[in-house]
Amino acid sequence: MIQRTVLIASWLEPEYVERIRRVDARLDVLHDPGLLAPPRYVADHTGAALTRTPEQEARWRSLLSRAEILFDFDRSSARELPSLAPKVRWIQATSAGIGEYVRRMGYAESMPDTVFTTASGVHAKPLAEFCLMVMIAFHKKLLQALRDQRDRHWERFAGADLEGQTLVIVGVGRVGREVARLAKAFGMRVVGVKRATAGAAPEDLHLDTLYGPADLYRALPQAQNLVLITPHTRETEQMIGARELAMLPRGSVFINIGRGALVDESALIDVLRSGHLLGAGLDVFAQEPLPAESPLWAMDNVIVCPHSASTSYRENERITDLFCRNLRRYLDGEPLLNRFDHALGF
Repeated sequence: MIQRTVLIASWLEPEYVERIRRVDARLDVLHDPGLLAPPRYVADHTGAALTRTPEQEARWRSLLSRAEILFDFDRSSARELPSLAPKVRWIQATSAGIGEYVRRMGYAESMPDTVFTTASGVHAKPLAEFCLMVMIAFHKKLLQALRDQRDRHWERFAGADLEGQTLVIVGVGRVGREVARLAKAFGMRVVGVKRATAGAAPEDLHLDTLYGPADLYRALPQAQNLVLITPHTRETEQMIGARELAMLPRGSVFINIGRGALVDESALIDVLRSGHLLGAGLDVFAQEPLPAESPLWAMDNVIVCPHSASTSYRENERITDLFCRNLRRYLDGEPLLNRFDHALGF
């Protein structure tokens, strides 16, 4: 029986490590939590600053040298990973958007025989709920109510209904489909913009209308609410700038749960200051952490979320589910789920 060595490279709860071990008797699962960066919050895969003793570092490098499969990237020795882990043939990421990281590390060239798989789909539900929360918060004037409560100020107002409003989703993958599903439950009209539309039926994606990338400018003027959830690639970088923001109807809500690089942030700040947009819910930014001097922090029509909309108490459970399914496929010689495409960048 050929053993397949799996190394858990970021912090994971013991019960999920045991679930991985139970997938197959052929698995040799290496897990030493004392060598991993401790989590700062639930499902933190980067962890707090970690300093290993020379003995601990030697132990970690020994584990890396044995591994055929990695659960997550080893961020403690990212640049050296190809030489420290020469046997690795598959890395299961804990993030959906690994394209920029893989490109920056040069792994396509330095690890040509290694397959990378993403966590695409794991974060769909929490991200979709965040989008609905933002739309409800602005259209029901929650931020205004909280300010009035803080100031002990009583003044009645009227809010808007989501029912009948149009939501445009740019990037109708697994997250986009879940956003659309929830929006339809609120009676919204949902328009999608998708990179590949051939054979895609709008109704299967919970959409009323589906456009390709070339028709983005047909979709934007309809967007009383706009959600960005595309990967960061050369094609999508700064895809939303001053021109595109001006196309949105006055009083729109803008939501970015993709990557900060998708948007010209200075143009977004300008349009928010002008009052053209009702508000923006931002989970991602051009620079992270968001600099203290950024005007976004102090704007009354902005919800700043520190790249945490995707993180939930169930994240590690869902990632473990995906990893276990992929382990079974790997052992059986079947194609892996969520295989990363270096050419596409996702």
